[in-house]
Amino acid sequence: MKEDVARVRTFAIISHGGAGKTSLAECMLFNAGTTTRLGKVDDGTSILDYEPEEVKRKITISTAFNTFAWKKHKLTLIDTPGDFNFISETKTSLQGADAVVVLIDAIDGVRVQTEKVWEFADELDLPRIIFISKMDRERADFEKTVADIQANFGAACVPVQVPVGAAENFKGVVDVLTQKAYLFTQGESGKFEVQEAPADLQGRLDQYRESLIENVAESRDELLEKYLEEGELSAEEVREGFRDAVVSGKVVPVVCGSGTLNVGIQLLMDLIVESMPSPVDRGARKAKVPGTDEEVAREPDPGAPFSALVIKTISDPYAGRLSVMRVFSGSLETDSTVYNSSKEIKERFGQLLQLKGKTQESIESAGPGDIVAVAKLKETVTEDTLCDEKNPVVYPTVELPPAIYSLAVEPKSKGDEEKIFSSLSRLMEEDLTLKLERNEETKEMILSGMGEIHIETIVDKLKRKFGVEVNLRLPKVPYKETIKGKTRLQGKYKKQSGGRGQYGDCWIEMEPLQRGEGFQFVDRIVGGVIPRQYIPAVEKGIIEASMEGGLAGYPVVDFKVDLVDGSYHPVDSSEMAFKIAGSMAFKKAVMEAKPTLLEPVMQLEITVPDDCMGDVIGDLNSRRGRVLGMDTQGKKQIIRANVPLAEVLKYAPDLRSMTAGRGMYTMKFSHYEEVPGPLQEKIIEAAREESA
Repeated sequence: MKEDVARVRTFAIISHGGAGKTSLAECMLFNAGTTTRLGKVDDGTSILDYEPEEVKRKITISTAFNTFAWKKHKLTLIDTPGDFNFISETKTSLQGADAVVVLIDAIDGVRVQTEKVWEFADELDLPRIIFISKMDRERADFEKTVADIQANFGAACVPVQVPVGAAENFKGVVDVLTQKAYLFTQGESGKFEVQEAPADLQGRLDQYRESLIENVAESRDELLEKYLEEGELSAEEVREGFRDAVVSGKVVPVVCGSGTLNVGIQLLMDLIVESMPSPVDRGARKAKVPGTDEEVAREPDPGAPFSALVIKTISDPYAGRLSVMRVFSGSLETDSTVYNSSKEIKERFGQLLQLKGKTQESIESAGPGDIVAVAKLKETVTEDTLCDEKNPVVYPTVELPPAIYSLAVEPKSKGDEEKIFSSLSRLMEEDLTLKLERNEETKEMILSGMGEIHIETIVDKLKRKFGVEVNLRLPKVPYKETIKGKTRLQGKYKKQSGGRGQYGDCWIEMEPLQRGEGFQFVDRIVGGVIPRQYIPAVEKGIIEASMEGGLAGYPVVDFKVDLVDGSYHPVDSSEMAFKIAGSMAFKKAVMEAKPTLLEPVMQLEITVPDDCMGDVIGDLNSRRGRVLGMDTQGKKQIIRANVPLAEVLKYAPDLRSMTAGRGMYTMKFSHYEEVPGPLQEKIIEAAREESA
């Protein structure tokens, strides 16, 4: 059984958006005979990008999986999104991979998203192969792209192939070690002829061969010794040393081709089989004993206790919830009970499913390295560990980026609030970066995600899967009001209209508190001028009245009220009368005590390339921002700034256009601050118009 696991390759395809990941994956499935025609993203015929939202936008939104055979090995590919809006999908699903193929297109080279997904692979210590895609496109430049790769990711990224031609003249590739040329026929069949390398490429081939052998030699002491002594290694030593160096991550082979023309893809598949790690090569997976810090290891052995990590949840209104898991140890059979150690509950399932894009195939069992799905687990969600109850473990999981873009959601049809809430909760099981909350101050339902496109696709899914239609708009800013002066005022409520009357009379002194101190009430009544039982009613009247300030109807905060005097009537006084008197005193006092408007200020941490820093700081200044500090991280600058929330409601798309998609940021609430005078008038005017 161990030999079978050694023939398993589970890898993810990662890159920036639009580099051609799905086209590459479709070629692999076609070459392996899993599909009979080459699926195309642009035609909407891809079997991996099958969700209507993906077909419409021509991008991968949701991670897709497929398992196929190649050269007597079992390959499972994970096709991940490259767009920043769906980056959490990529990060969670990478936890199921043993290695990655990084796509870098031959026109644009390394982009910010490429760096981001590379960092994810670093975090999980995943070996890599780099595939330079789109060699058939105009302006494709292999040499320039290799230089860009090495400048960003180091000299360990070594070409093991050289292209024959480029753009419309791209015909195939030459293997650096064997010096054989693989020239592909016209069309998309993937068929090729093997010939001797063209003479004009010999100089480049020799240069790359030397560089490759040096890198392989440096990966093992005994090889380095021999190389330094003899200046050469045998073909067998290079082959073995190369595989070890790739598995250990000391060498990252760089190959090239075209996904749309199916050129070079079979050679990449061969390289995956020959050089990428199996679960056995990756070794035991570290985990913890539930509820403790004790570390344990799970061997990738079918006979070991079962353990797996859920890396994706697919929510379907008809089929229910589908939990996709990566098996790390042991075996899983159909009709089994597993233990969810993250939730401390047992879960039972029937069928075991292998994912084939949008379809599923029923299988009898799964072992280490397999990615399989089961339906209708009651409590299990993404990043939960499933295991053998007698040998429980919990696997560590990755930290996901926080949601940064928020919109207010309201139903198109009245009375659909509950339906929106329950349907979005189902979609939040699929997507861990999606957040839904009710803002108590503005009474809005706020949906937060990674960007405009993220939230728009969620709204599309909401309509398609659950039949719920919503309107989206920018959220209201939760302004507050406060006072800057002191005052002393009376609130007197007297009502006489036949029978028993109403009488409440109180004098209050009101003054401001420090920002963030809230509300303080001090009882300074002496001599029983207001009976004890009525004093809480005065406080209650003030609290209720403070929910709507006199300037623009926003809650009043950071003030102190001293109840200093008053009078009562032995018959007509009541709690209600004193509550109204307290409220009247507050409303008059707040307008006398120099009222002012406060706005929420957010703390932003913005990561941008060096060349964009001036533009971004200039833009922050125009948004009334205050830069707090800057740090350098490689070729990037991290800017920390405080900016009023009203100025950054649409910051996600603005930053993207300012930095050509290369900037990223996180945002959290910092504090409330006074709104500048001229702006106050506009906000007050707008609030009065709305309430009118």
